[in-house]
Amino acid sequence: MLVGLDWQPGAEASPLEAEGLRQLAEYFAGQRSAFDLPLDWGQGLHGAVRRAMAAIPLGETRTYGEIAREVGAPAQAVGQACGANPLPLLIPCHRVLGRSGLGGFSAPGGVEAKVWLLRHEGAAGLLI
Repeated sequence: MLVGLDWQPGAEASPLEAEGLRQLAEYFAGQRSAFDLPLDWGQGLHGAVRRAMAAIPLGETRTYGEIAREVGAPAQAVGQACGANPLPLLIPCHRVLGRSGLGGFSAPGGVEAKVWLLRHEGAAGLLI
């Protein structure tokens, strides 16, 4: 089960990590729209928010408020859960936006990476 992503290359990958890398390569090549890997969803609110994020289809977004209504929590708590996501990309926190802006992105590259990912997924029209 994957519990987190390490953005630094180097160590030899386990079979599960190798499969994850293969699926990520397919995603970046435009050949994959969803991941099929065993993930640690977390518990409580974090688990509920991560499952809600994973349900957002490629090329679509949701707001923190929409997810908050879905999971029955304040939008600020949803934002904090998004920021604590240990599996960015695999659990697509970049697809969650603020009510009137992009919101944050805690993965390497910050908001610029979020914009790039949304463009890669065909959601760039949402950014204009």
